[in-house]
Amino acid sequence: MTDIPPGAPLRGAVDLSALRNRPAASEATAVAPTSAPSLVMDVTDETFPQVLELSRSVPVVIDLWAEWCGPCKQLSPILERVVLELGGRLLLAKVDVDANPQLSQAFRAQSIPLVVALVGGQPVPLFTGAVPEQQVREVFAQLLQLAAQNGVTGSIDLSGEEGADAEPVEPALPPLHAEAFDAIEAGDYVRAIAAYQKALAENPRDEDARAGLGQVKLLDRVQGLDSQNARAAAAAAPLEVDAQLAVADLDLAGGHVDDAFSRLLDLFAALPSDERAPVRERLLEQFALIGDADPRVLRARGRLASLLF
Repeated sequence: MTDIPPGAPLRGAVDLSALRNRPAASEATAVAPTSAPSLVMDVTDETFPQVLELSRSVPVVIDLWAEWCGPCKQLSPILERVVLELGGRLLLAKVDVDANPQLSQAFRAQSIPLVVALVGGQPVPLFTGAVPEQQVREVFAQLLQLAAQNGVTGSIDLSGEEGADAEPVEPALPPLHAEAFDAIEAGDYVRAIAAYQKALAENPRDEDARAGLGQVKLLDRVQGLDSQNARAAAAAAPLEVDAQLAVADLDLAGGHVDDAFSRLLDLFAALPSDERAPVRERLLEQFALIGDADPRVLRARGRLASLLF
């Protein structure tokens, strides 16, 4: 996660000039600087100029995500919840990188989830990968301080009828899913795992519980891991299974899917056959998180099959 020191100059490694003057999808629906249809917006290559303009009045958080990204699905609800709690002081713009290649390229989204901000039209890096809710709150507090120091102190007005209608009411979660969600919010991943496991015991076809279980198991494993130390340990012991599993989990949580798969497949190939089971099990867990239809999973499954047979 990138800390934002108070008084830091606005800066960023991305060039948004090519997107700045793109005509909006509909000139008749241009957004006024202090109004927006919702505090959480889906943004496309075509509508991005509206977001740039809004960032001159209120800080905009950009969530770059994809449907196949398990850590994205864990992080996005946290971002939405924290933004909504701030009552219009921040706007959240969600960008599907697969559907919006120009924005993905502009923000150099080499791994996701990637979260950046716009303040006065200028990009501010925030963090990459899934992070706990408390860290999100801390980063957003720093972002608001930075925005204030640069004269961006407006807020989004949703008091009108249009704004009130824009926020959908989500259906209530099943009790065990709600218990797991509350546990995740509290950082109690062990309790969340237990709730999802109970849900699956009651209904083995509960795919939402299965997906949630995989995601929260990953979060539990990477919680508290120091990336630098973990990678140093893995480099020093290339055949140490636990060390390699830890780094593969860090890679996956950070959106480096191919790196995670390659590390585990290389380890699987190098190990004696009687020591391979934990590596194969972790690979299958990671495949399930990303999704069987993802081309990276298909490639990795093919290599795993060739190593098995």
